[in-house]
Amino acid sequence: MPDDSAADAAAAPTAFHDLGAFAALPRISSLTLSPAGDRLIASVAELAADGTRYITALWEVDPAGERPARRLTRSAKGESAPAFRPDGTLLFLSARPDTDPAKDEPAEEEAALWALPAGGGEAFRVLGRPGGVESVVTARQSDRTALTASLLPGAESAEADAELRKARKDAKVSAILHEEGEVRFWDHDLGPGLPHAFTLPEASAEAAPVDCGPVDRSEAQPALSPDGALLACTVQLTEDPDLHRSAVAVVDAATGKRLRLISAPDAEYLAPAFAADSRTLVCMRGTMSSFEESFDLTLWSLNATDEQDQGRDLLPDLDLWPGQGVPSPAGGAVFFAADERGHSPAFRLDTADGTVTRLTATGSYTHLSVSPDGGTLYALRAAVDAPPTPVRFDSSTADQQPVELPSPAPVGALPGSLTEVTTTAEDGTALRSWLVLPHTASAQEPAPLLLWVHGGPQGSWNAWTWRWNPWVAAAAGYAVLLPDPAMSTGYGQEMHRRGWQDWGGNPYRDVMALTDAALVRPDLDADRTAMMGGSFGGYMANWIATSTGRFKAIVTHASLWNLHAFAGTTDSPQYWRRGFGDPLKTTERYERSSPHLRAAEISTPMLVIHGDRDYRVPIGEALGLWTDLVRFGVPAKFLYYPDEGHWILKPNNAKLWYATVLAFLAHHVLGEEWRRPDLL
Repeated sequence: MPDDSAADAAAAPTAFHDLGAFAALPRISSLTLSPAGDRLIASVAELAADGTRYITALWEVDPAGERPARRLTRSAKGESAPAFRPDGTLLFLSARPDTDPAKDEPAEEEAALWALPAGGGEAFRVLGRPGGVESVVTARQSDRTALTASLLPGAESAEADAELRKARKDAKVSAILHEEGEVRFWDHDLGPGLPHAFTLPEASAEAAPVDCGPVDRSEAQPALSPDGALLACTVQLTEDPDLHRSAVAVVDAATGKRLRLISAPDAEYLAPAFAADSRTLVCMRGTMSSFEESFDLTLWSLNATDEQDQGRDLLPDLDLWPGQGVPSPAGGAVFFAADERGHSPAFRLDTADGTVTRLTATGSYTHLSVSPDGGTLYALRAAVDAPPTPVRFDSSTADQQPVELPSPAPVGALPGSLTEVTTTAEDGTALRSWLVLPHTASAQEPAPLLLWVHGGPQGSWNAWTWRWNPWVAAAAGYAVLLPDPAMSTGYGQEMHRRGWQDWGGNPYRDVMALTDAALVRPDLDADRTAMMGGSFGGYMANWIATSTGRFKAIVTHASLWNLHAFAGTTDSPQYWRRGFGDPLKTTERYERSSPHLRAAEISTPMLVIHGDRDYRVPIGEALGLWTDLVRFGVPAKFLYYPDEGHWILKPNNAKLWYATVLAFLAHHVLGEEWRRPDLL
C-alpha cells in the first residue's frame, strides 16, 4: 500500500513555497568561541518588523549542545563582529545610540565599539571613531585590542579627521581625489578615507590608539598575536598596475612600528594568523595568475619578524585550495577548510610531520574555532541542502560526523531532495553536479529542469545559498541542476587549467555534458528546460544563448557581455588583464570568448537582471546586452535595480527577484500566461 503519511509530508507547504516566509527565515553569518572555550556567539540576521531590511543580533550557543540558543543583544541598528577579551567581556560593533551620551554628543550614525560584561548586565559603548569602526580583534592572552577605522588624507589624528569630515559635510562635498588605481570595490566607492589598523592596550575609551598604518581595503581585519605584542595585516602593493598584489605587514602592536613586510614579486600573501608561540605566522599564499596559468593557493608558515626567513609551504602535496589557516591554541596543528568535490571539509595539518587529515567528509565548513586544549573544533556547517548550523567535532578523527548544536536559525523542511549527477567530459575528465529534485518529480510527472551555473568562475556548488536558493525553485516544481564545470574549485589545479584559456570551451562543454547526463533520468522533462547564471554563470548564460537554442528560456544576472569593454570598467582590471591579456595588445581571447560578437545568433527568450551598484560587473554589460536583444528582436525583459550591487540583498528586492524569475520561467517553460509581479 502507498505510504500516505510520506505523501502528505511531501505535499506539505514549507517556507520555500512562500517568498514572504522565505525572506523571513533567520540567517547565521558567523561563529566565535571565547578564549576559555565555554561560550559560542553566533551573528544572526532577522527580518525587521517593517520587512525592508535585515537586523543582525548576537546569540549565545551552548558548546555542550544541552541548552537552546539564547539572544544576547537587541537594537534597531543591530550588532556584529563579536570578539572576546581574555576576561570574557564580549566586544561587538553597533551603530546603536549610546544609553548615556555625553553633553551635545550627536546621535550615533556609524558603528562604534561596544562591550557586554562577562557577568551579565547592560552593554556599554567603549569608543567610536570618525567614520565608524570597521572591525575589531582581540588577543587571546592579552588585553590588547585592535580595530580598523578610516582616516581622511592629511589627517594624522582622530581629532583632525573629525574636523575634516565635518568640513566636507558642511560644504556638501562628496568628491574623491584618487591617486592609486583602485576606485571602487564590489558595491561601494573607495575613499575618501583610507582604512588603518589601530591598537589599544585595552578596550577602553581612555586608551590612546596607536596607528599601525594603512591596511588592505578589501581585507581589513588584522590579526593579533596571542601575547598581544604583534599585529599582522594585509596591505596592497600597487607599484605596478599589472602586478597589483597583496602582502602582509607585521607591526609592533605597542608602537605601530613596521617590523617586516612579507611579499614576493610572484606571489600574494593574505589572511595572516598567529600560532600559539606568538611568533610563527600562518598565511595564505597564492601564486600570481598569468595569461597561461591560473593562480594556485596554499598555506605558508614563517617567522613573523625574521626577514631572513622566507617560509615554507605547509601543504606541498595537497592539490586543493585551502582557506585561512586556524592554528591550534595548544600548538602542533593548523586547521583549515578546502573545497573538495562538491563539499568543503575541515582538515587538520600536523605541523611536525606535515600529515593532513580530513576531519569531515561532507558539508561545507566556515568559522573554524579551536578549544583551548586543541581537542575540539566548532564551526558553521552548511551544505546545498542545509543552511549554516553550529556544530562540534573532535580535532583528530578522520571523516567524522559532527554533532549539531541547537541552532538559532532553523529553516524547517525542504520541498525536495538532493542527489548527484556524474558523467565524463570530452577530454576524459570526470564531472559531477548536484541535482535538486522537487517532491513532485516522478516518471509519471517529470519535472522541468533548470540549469544553474555558478559564479567565480573559480567556485563550487557546495554550500547553502540565500541569493540563489534552489529550494525556492523546487517548491515551484522545478528540478535544479548545479554543475561544477572546468575552473571549479575542489577538483585540483588541472580543473582550473582546463578552462583558464578558453571560457567558452571546456566550461561550456562540461555544462552541456552534465545537462545531457541529467536529462537521461525519467523524472526530468527534456522538453521543458531553462538555464540561469550569475556573474561568471551569467557569462555562461550569454554564451549558451549565442551557442544553442535548446533551452526554453535563459536568465542572466550580473553577467559579462562585452569583454573588451569589461576589461576597463571592472573594479579589478589588473586581475582581469593577467588572465585575459591586454585588450590593446593581446586580443585573441577577447575575440574568441566575448558573447557580444555573436549577438545575432540569440533566439532564446532572455531575462536580464543587473544592479547599478555592481562594480565587479558594471551596469554597462547589462545595458549593452539589453540593447542587442532589443535590436535583434529577441523576446526579453530587463529587471533593473538602481540601488543594488552584484547581489540583490534588500529583502523586498530579493523577493521580486525570485517572483520575476519564476514568472518568466512559468511563461516560457510551462507555457503559462505572463503575469507581471506586483510592485513592478
